[in-house]
Amino acid sequence: MLKVYNTLSKLKETFKPIKPKAVSLYVCGVTVYDYCHIGHARVYLAFDVMVRFLRFSGFEVTYIRNITDIDDKIIKRAQERNISIQVLTEEFIQAMQQDFRALNIADPTFEPRATDYIPQMIDIIQKLLDKGYAYQGDNGDIYYDVQRYKNYGCLSHRNLAAQEAGARIEVNESKRNPLDFVLWKVAKPEEPSWAAPWGYGRPGWHIECSAMALQELGETLDIHGGGPDLKFPHHENERAQSEAANGKTFVNYWMHVGYVQQDKEKMSKSLGNFLTIRDFLKEYDAEVLRYFAIGSHYRSPVDYSLEHLTIANKAVERLYGALRSVEEMKEMAKAVKTQTKVLQIADLQFEERFKTAMADDFNTPEAIAVLFDLVRIINTLREDTSLEFQSISIENFERAIQLGFVLKKLGNLLGLLEKSPQEFFQNLRGKAIDSQKIEKLIEARNEARKIKDWAKSDKIRDELLAAGISLEDTTAGTRWHIIDN
Repeated sequence: MLKVYNTLSKLKETFKPIKPKAVSLYVCGVTVYDYCHIGHARVYLAFDVMVRFLRFSGFEVTYIRNITDIDDKIIKRAQERNISIQVLTEEFIQAMQQDFRALNIADPTFEPRATDYIPQMIDIIQKLLDKGYAYQGDNGDIYYDVQRYKNYGCLSHRNLAAQEAGARIEVNESKRNPLDFVLWKVAKPEEPSWAAPWGYGRPGWHIECSAMALQELGETLDIHGGGPDLKFPHHENERAQSEAANGKTFVNYWMHVGYVQQDKEKMSKSLGNFLTIRDFLKEYDAEVLRYFAIGSHYRSPVDYSLEHLTIANKAVERLYGALRSVEEMKEMAKAVKTQTKVLQIADLQFEERFKTAMADDFNTPEAIAVLFDLVRIINTLREDTSLEFQSISIENFERAIQLGFVLKKLGNLLGLLEKSPQEFFQNLRGKAIDSQKIEKLIEARNEARKIKDWAKSDKIRDELLAAGISLEDTTAGTRWHIIDN
């Protein structure tokens, strides 16, 4: 039975979707005016893992992740670069999709763009005006009256009396209350605008997500999620305007991913302390970032540091190292002409433990612990296998190969272990290599060893070592990987 933590209730709740075995999920996407950073990566990796597990559990998931392609920051950046908004947003939409696919983040079911939903935004705003939840200020802008919505502040657990204007809240004399937020901005020279009953203008940020979510998923959503900074004001405002317009619960389960922090501050573009995904991938394998992101529970903040990246890197190496041991044992099994059996019932305990962990509010640290239990057993089996073929334990082969299958299956559910061990180790830290040249040198070294030309053998090993390539001689042959400096 799946339990999820609901930000609204501040409790873990049994997950009961509106439709049996179907899940509607909306996650606030990127405002496309710059490259995505690893704070973005953590949010979308977290939801990627959730979607993978929900689908594995038999749910049909409709996953909507929007694109904000009209916003003050977009307009400002386009003006700074002296290009059109369309050119700017298309550039960074393409960059975002490239980055996410490099991280093996699956595409959402649909990725709506805000500018395609202007009519729906206008319809919602008109409903709010008609019901008295919105008003037109002296400056022509349309505002939402937060005092009219009795549950305002419940999602972010704030008191109206104690509220302060935060990020992306405009404070001006045209508002009745400083917390009132803009639904429609009157047209300004050289800015994009659309026709509306109350005049030309463009939408406010909050109304965009309500329009896209309601249009694509219906009046009530199963899950709505995003980063923790969206709880207030964005999600608070989405909830207020959607429920006031339709008179129905907007979202049943609100879910928020913890910050990526650097020097105890959240990583963000506004603070200027961010590292882009593409810069990260110049130094590390994509699965290292994925492990870093999901190695802690999704609701917990994570600290970005060289120490934590090194831990993540070594952890992924251990996972792939176990798979490499399994591959070696497969080769050894062929040498003694044994066939492995089908997966034993006893091995299903690992999958059950994994599923139990993930069903507890997507507890990835506990799920990962199951992977490392498998690694430990595989490595023990590998160490216990004699190098002399006549005394090899056939049971060790069978057990290791079975557990290797389970390890890869469960790792894949987290988006890990998607490569072959050889591919991972030969591209460690994204370093460019000439694999054909390396293989030829290894072949020459092996020939030298056969005729006991140890001087030539050592010379080739030293040459490769100087080039940052480490060799390891095993019963299954010589394997190599890039030294992680």
